Amino acid sequence: MAAKFKAAGAAIVGVSPDAVSSHDKFAAKYGLKVQLASDPERQTIERYGVWVEKSMYGRKYMGVERATFLVGADGRLKHIWRKVKVKGHAEDVLAKVKER
Repeated sequence: MAAKFKAAGAAIVGVSPDAVSSHDKFAAKYGLKVQLASDPERQTIERYGVWVEKSMYGRKYMGVERATFLVGADGRLKHIWRKVKVKGHAEDVLAKVKER
């Protein structure tokens, strides 16, 4: 799928507060073909509003909400997907990229 985004002129960057070494291990383990950026101070994550309170089994904690932001070549935000579910999401984003 990464090749289809590249052919459409889009770059994919995943951002999390995890360390670069953690990203490297994750990418190797899953054969990930996209760039991962480390944001341990959460500056970008907080600016995009995805550092949120989450809940699992009644326990509340802070974490990253899975979201996708489509940014145009002009640097302007074109579309936002919140609370992303993996199945079918890449196809939806690629379709939106191709709308330009």
